[in-house]
Amino acid sequence: MIPADEHHLRNGTLKSHSDQKQQGSNNLKNGYHATEKVQKNGKGDGFHQPQVRGEDSFEEAPMYVAVLTYMGYGIVILFGYFRDFLRAVGLEKCHQAQEREEQKDFVPLYQDFENFYKRNLYMRVRDNWNRPICSLPGPVFDVMERVSDDYNWTFRLTGKTVENVINMGSYNYLGFAENNVDFLKTVAEETKQNGVGVCSTRQELGNFSIHEKLERLVAEFLGVESAMAFGMGFATNSMNIPALVGKGCLILSDELNHTSLILGARLSGATIRVFKHNSQRRVRQLSENMRYFRSRLKEMGFIIYGNQDSPVVPLLLYLPGKVGAFSRAMLKRKIGVVVVGFPATPITEARARFCVSAAHTREMLDKVLQSLDELGDHIRVKFSRHRPSHRQELYNETDFELDS
Repeated sequence: MIPADEHHLRNGTLKSHSDQKQQGSNNLKNGYHATEKVQKNGKGDGFHQPQVRGEDSFEEAPMYVAVLTYMGYGIVILFGYFRDFLRAVGLEKCHQAQEREEQKDFVPLYQDFENFYKRNLYMRVRDNWNRPICSLPGPVFDVMERVSDDYNWTFRLTGKTVENVINMGSYNYLGFAENNVDFLKTVAEETKQNGVGVCSTRQELGNFSIHEKLERLVAEFLGVESAMAFGMGFATNSMNIPALVGKGCLILSDELNHTSLILGARLSGATIRVFKHNSQRRVRQLSENMRYFRSRLKEMGFIIYGNQDSPVVPLLLYLPGKVGAFSRAMLKRKIGVVVVGFPATPITEARARFCVSAAHTREMLDKVLQSLDELGDHIRVKFSRHRPSHRQELYNETDFELDS
């Protein structure tokens, strides 16, 4: 057990000088164990370069942007109430499913404002979400074109496709979503062995021998008695961790863990120690891509949130009217992005979200950056007041390396 008073807390994670030491080599190959025998995790011999985590960036919006954002929402809400009045008197057709008269006294499933928001705000920009694709969701994919004849209440496919769209919206961090012969061969073999219908929990019908084998390998690698493997899911991580550990326990957390794991660890109340992620080739490429992408966006004058080492890059748009326009304009440039607004974000922090992948080439990123630079000037979303200098630093201790 590690006393918390010997370290200092920052952003909910426990920090110490020992956190910055690089972990030793382990018996990994392309993210998988090369053999069933694993070497325990720990420090190897020789010099290890100190590691410094990137800083978080949360620049506040200028006051006029916040005021315009509230005004934008206010205007749309006023028009929404006016349109609800037109629907009530029969001057405008209501496309939403209606309750039957005998169900009027039932407890509503949704709050009034939630229904109002979906009816009058979300429907205006609904075409920017859930776009169907007809190819592998790799670094480039094909989007199926669709149109709406009733202002986004329903859609119909035109039969056309928008080809070679750069995918900046999928969580394809290490670039495994591609037609790689080796990957597909492994998938085919495992499918024949284990099937594809495992939609049950491990406590019921979803437990395979490969799960138990994975747990044994992880436990041996970490040098602990046992380990537990779960199927992927946000609630799986965030809700199960507090059930397993609590105050007085120690959690060793990968610095690139998903938000669900971080949230679960913080909710547990346990002491958290962060260790450096492994430095495989794809991870190094991902790190280069995301740092390059973030730095270029900041140079252009965009407000970017999050840690510089995170592959998820939120670009703040703020005003609700710019969210839909941004997404549509990027798709016209054959770039697929994710846009997020209220209630998924605070009302004044609508944003676009870019998911950088190791599979993205420098040419792809440059095309995206060029389009963002042009579009940022066109719709005026370069709100940052702290543009970094274009001059290269002569010395930066976080990038200084010594050969071992």
